[in-house]
Amino acid sequence: MKTVYKLTLGLLLLLTACDNDLDQVPPNIASADSLEDFTGVLNAAYFYQIGTVTPMAVMGDFRADNAFMFEAPFTEFDEYDADLPVMEDQFFGPFYTAAYRCILSTNNVIENATDGTQIGEAKFLRALSYFKLVQVFGDVTVNLSAAPPVDDTSILVRLAATEVYNSVIVPDLQDAVASLDNSGLGSGRATQIAAQALLGKVYMHQGNFSSAEAQLASVVNGATAAGVELQADFATIFGVDNDLNPEIIFATQISSSIVDEYGFSEFWSWSGGLDTKSLEPLDLDLIAAFDASEAGGETDLRRVVTIDETLLASPKFPQTGGPDHDWIELRLGDMILLYAEALNENGNTTGALTELNKIRTRAGLSNSTAASQAEVRQAIQDERRLELAFEGQRWFDLVRTGTVDAEMGEAVNPNYYLFPVPISEVLASGGVITQNPGY
Repeated sequence: MKTVYKLTLGLLLLLTACDNDLDQVPPNIASADSLEDFTGVLNAAYFYQIGTVTPMAVMGDFRADNAFMFEAPFTEFDEYDADLPVMEDQFFGPFYTAAYRCILSTNNVIENATDGTQIGEAKFLRALSYFKLVQVFGDVTVNLSAAPPVDDTSILVRLAATEVYNSVIVPDLQDAVASLDNSGLGSGRATQIAAQALLGKVYMHQGNFSSAEAQLASVVNGATAAGVELQADFATIFGVDNDLNPEIIFATQISSSIVDEYGFSEFWSWSGGLDTKSLEPLDLDLIAAFDASEAGGETDLRRVVTIDETLLASPKFPQTGGPDHDWIELRLGDMILLYAEALNENGNTTGALTELNKIRTRAGLSNSTAASQAEVRQAIQDERRLELAFEGQRWFDLVRTGTVDAEMGEAVNPNYYLFPVPISEVLASGGVITQNPGY
């Protein structure tokens, strides 16, 4: 049975926006000085992750070549120009707010709690939030205080993404690895292997392949001991009946019994063609990618799970039980492919093929025929697309690997690799928070 964090109304209202999403105080609970148990505050941090899910899903697949929008102005996701900020209210604004609310809750735990496990979980969630923010916006505002001074606008200045990685995300995850174990695996809590997996992914986004290989090796080679394993059947990874299955390293838990602060169509609606803005979201290019995987006469077992060529949508997260679908943040299949990529970039092409073929075997495909480092690099990228379609990964993979133009078939201005900072935040800060170039 799914474990969901039950929150009191006070905790659901833990953070109320003032001038902007960093100028927030927790007016509905006792002050941190009088709290002794920070379980509720930590649960609030988990809860606020829900608000990041659908925006990340749409940005990851609809910005890329897996899905597209039909109805203006949503079609701006498929156009690389200055007009994307019109989508602020539905995507970038709610995402920004949810991420920073999570961060402020985690700061409260990190600063005031005495339970080492709670602090480790909070550091994992803070790193996850900042990692998402950096992927989406690049340079971001950093707050590491539970009670930031509302009159100090200097904390609103955006820090370089490199600094955010090196001074916040990586240290938080290193601390989480050191302080957590894997006893919470399967309960929806952050664990040591989840922190290792996220750290490995972070290093990949930094292009630090040596450090990434070491972390991802720990995840892949230590998975069995931790209780993580590839599902034998790809189809059994997804759907409400399969939430928190053994392949899932970490997921943001969602339940229809808890009101979601994100007030628009959810990720499963978008991919399933259930929103009128895109009733047939499936990009024909993804169909062609599956055709290419079966060019030798084989059947890719992921195809029927991932795409419906009649409805031109994805059944990966079925409409049945939709409001209760967990969002998969980290799973072993993803980690194996990242490990293969790290090995290949570090010159171990043979080892990379061994890892790549684990995923191909489960998909019902023969071993890859790629041989050179360049061929294996492309094979891994192709496999990630098929394995992780509609899991919010594609656009961010293209950006980190420098393959946007090649895969999208057009020259895209690098300004539009990132998304627009919510204009409401720029205005509320008096311009201290700046907009990304091009918007």
